[in-house]
Amino acid sequence: MQKLFITLLVVVAGFHAAWAWPGEVIKTLKAPAFNSTGIAFDGKNLWVADRKSDLIYCVDPTSGAIIRSIEAPAYWPSALAWNGSHLLSIDTKGGVPLSENYNATIYKIDPSNGHIVHFTAAPSANTSGVESDKGRLWSISPRESKVVMVNATDGTTIRSFPAPTRSSSALAYDGTYLWIVDPYNDKLFMVSPDDGTVIITTETPSPYVRDIAFDGTNLWLADSQTDSLYLVKTRDEHKYRLTNKRELYLNFTHFTTNFGPGKTTSLDVHIAIPEDRVNQKIIAKTRFEPAGYEIFNDRWNQKTAHWHVTDLQSGAHFEANMYVRADTWDITYFLFPDQVGSQRDIPEEIKTLYLADNEKFQLNNPIISNAVKEALGTEENLYYKARKLYRYVREHIYYEMVGGWNTAPEVLSRGNGSCSEYSFVYIALCRAAGIPARYVGAVSVRSDQARYDDVFHRWVEIYLPNYGWIPVDPSGGDSDSPAHQAAYFGAIKGRYIITTQSGGGSESLEWTYNANEFTQTEPKTFVVSESIGNWDVVK
Repeated sequence: MQKLFITLLVVVAGFHAAWAWPGEVIKTLKAPAFNSTGIAFDGKNLWVADRKSDLIYCVDPTSGAIIRSIEAPAYWPSALAWNGSHLLSIDTKGGVPLSENYNATIYKIDPSNGHIVHFTAAPSANTSGVESDKGRLWSISPRESKVVMVNATDGTTIRSFPAPTRSSSALAYDGTYLWIVDPYNDKLFMVSPDDGTVIITTETPSPYVRDIAFDGTNLWLADSQTDSLYLVKTRDEHKYRLTNKRELYLNFTHFTTNFGPGKTTSLDVHIAIPEDRVNQKIIAKTRFEPAGYEIFNDRWNQKTAHWHVTDLQSGAHFEANMYVRADTWDITYFLFPDQVGSQRDIPEEIKTLYLADNEKFQLNNPIISNAVKEALGTEENLYYKARKLYRYVREHIYYEMVGGWNTAPEVLSRGNGSCSEYSFVYIALCRAAGIPARYVGAVSVRSDQARYDDVFHRWVEIYLPNYGWIPVDPSGGDSDSPAHQAAYFGAIKGRYIITTQSGGGSESLEWTYNANEFTQTEPKTFVVSESIGNWDVVK
């Protein structure tokens, strides 16, 4: 059996673009003490809570100098916030200095003398994080893994939604979005305050961020392991970040065998040719075997190497190979919904190609049109449209390889499908909602690099004005975790060589990807084709 060989060389040092990104450090200050657990900004100065000294320090954000300090309201001060006139502090022990006494209390403090002017029970006994929002408070209930909004006076819960991860523990509000920290996974999330949708995911600059605060433009982070305060960017002009460079070597083999008894009178094999993309660079000339092929270009501008074979006898086989060497990167887009353009900003050529209907998508089918109405309601923003459709697919389809690539209405009605069928449904919903969509197909480096890959992978790209084509993997993001869902919307790993980019119904690849073949045979002739992969790490 012929096999496809993917050879992977992992470059230990990740790719570091010269670009800036949300989460990039602007400034680092030494913390005022050795166990910083809370941070707030009052419009001029920073306030930093320290659990070991039981003090709250007023700090100059320019120099890091301590201006003064006040007593903490109790013995286990943690998160801090500023409500415009007073400090807010959570004490995780409820004022009782016992290690097992989790009874979190929120204190309102006079910043001039540290006096407590009000207190209320936190939403849960182990509440972490606090932020002020126009007479309401945001906090996190780790045990329930929820973000909770409460009345600032009596602690009544107003609404709640799932936290990005189970280890989310601190938050800040910038007036539009919540920013939430997961110190165990070193992640910083930008989250919709309406429903908890994770919009942006980036890394924290340090290993154990205990609290964060918004200063009107950027975020301050307090880390108790490095004893440092970090000022990090929330926005930057660059729209994506490349990390984790890989050097991939691919030998793609498509193998056709005629088991007879008749002959194959005509065989046409097409192998999709990968090209440079934002996170993929072909670094050597792509080679093909055997000779005698031609380059074919379909209506989607997808190039394939094409072999035409006649009279393949019973017992004979034909093998076509492609050899590719590429650098790839993980890519993460920083998608700000307010910066996504409107439908009128989409180029007409893209609308013509990638809003078109066909037999696979059936945009006017009631199953599709009703799903779009149910998912979107009155939503107008293209980003939120795409996210709501992404959620709809997750809530109405579960992953199962049941065979065949059925139409989008059939898959949605049936309620299950493979990565290809998830892609067809999502493309149909996006196009019906006015969002251009296409699919890409790739050869995948699996987690176990000693076994073969005969499944491959397909996902979607949508066009968002001001950003361009954005990867969305609706089957990969099928999870209850908001952070996991976000990891597959506007981001893709570099463990693929992407070979195919199509709107579907190609003259050469039809609805498949990576490779395709067309055969004509004599009666009662059995022909089998396969593309199979093996890979090893180059030592």
